[in-house]
Formats: sequence, C-alpha cells, structure tokens
Amino acid sequence: MEADSDANPSSGGYYSAANDGRTVEECQDMIQRSLRTPMVKFLREHLEKSGCSIRDNFIKAIHCDQKISGGYFRGEGIMVCSNHMTLQDEVNQVVIHELIHAYDDCRAANLDWANCAHHACSEIRAGHLSGDCHYKRELLRGSLKIRGHEQECVRRRAMKSVTANPYCSESAAKDAMEAVWDVCYNDTKPFDRAP
Repeated sequence: MEADSDANPSSGGYYSAANDGRTVEECQDMIQRSLRTPMVKFLREHLEKSGCSIRDNFIKAIHCDQKISGGYFRGEGIMVCSNHMTLQDEVNQVVIHELIHAYDDCRAANLDWANCAHHACSEIRAGHLSGDCHYKRELLRGSLKIRGHEQECVRRRAMKSVTANPYCSESAAKDAMEAVWDVCYNDTKPFDRAP
C-alpha cells in the first residue's frame, strides 16, 4: 500500500515507473493471464479455504489518477491501475501483492487498516512474500546491494505505503514497522516458507 485513498485506508499498491501504460481492456486481459499463474492460483485457493469467496470481478483494471499500481479495497476487491502497467510481470506482481493484503484481511477478523501496526504488518508480509523485492526487481530499480537487499527493500516499500496512510505519520509508521517487524516478516502464511 504505497499510496492510499483518504476514503479507504485498505487501498494501496506500489508505485510503477510506467508512463504510458495500458488501456483498461488490455490490462483486464493481462489480469486474466495473471489468474492462471501458479502463485495467483495458490493465493486464491487459500483465500477460499479461509472463508473468503472470490467473485469473478474481484480483480479489475481501472484508470488511476494517483501514481499507484493498484490497491486492495475491503469489500470491493483488487484494482489494478492500467495506465501504470506496461508488462505482464507488473500486473502479476500487483495482483500477488494485493492478494496477500486480501488474505490478511480475510484471516484477521479485527484487522484495522487505520491502525499503523496492522497496516505495517500486512505491508511487510506483502513485500516479503510477493517477490516485490526479488533481487532482479531491485536491480532494475537501481537499488541492489550485495547483502541485506531484500529486507531493506521490504522496509523501504512498506514505509512508503504506511506513510501514505492518512492515519499514520512518518514517525508513527516507523514505530509501527519496528514494533511488528520480526513477527510479521517471519509470518509466511499461507506459504510454508517465503517463496
């Protein structure tokens, strides 16, 4: 959740470098391809097992005015910002990242997106488990270090998201991240270990 809607703090997504992007229709086709990938199938299956049904239009492409890639909106589903997508891999990453937020929302009955610690925990998990911080992605961002790049990337991206939450100041976001880091980084559900 690197950018957030004031109306719904459970929205978000990570920033994309794309400028032109795709049409909503092209992006919707890319989402359909994404639904056939093993990771997306796995996450959707575990959402269903957790009691959260995924309707056909749960993941949809939209045109976004904000500079975000997408977001999860409680009660509405996942939005992918077509105008910030260029590659299939980008769409896959947004869908996976946001499905982890949806899974967290499903399994935690008391998840409060306005609570900085709750938000930080889900961002840490989504960053760590989605592959957002894989060394190849970091290399393309120009942020690769030899040691510790993955945790540093997860921290950087989660901080960006939590500070975009209108309920979380930068210091509150930092405190929340530090308070929940160990527990949330090591929580790999629904995976046996981090993919």
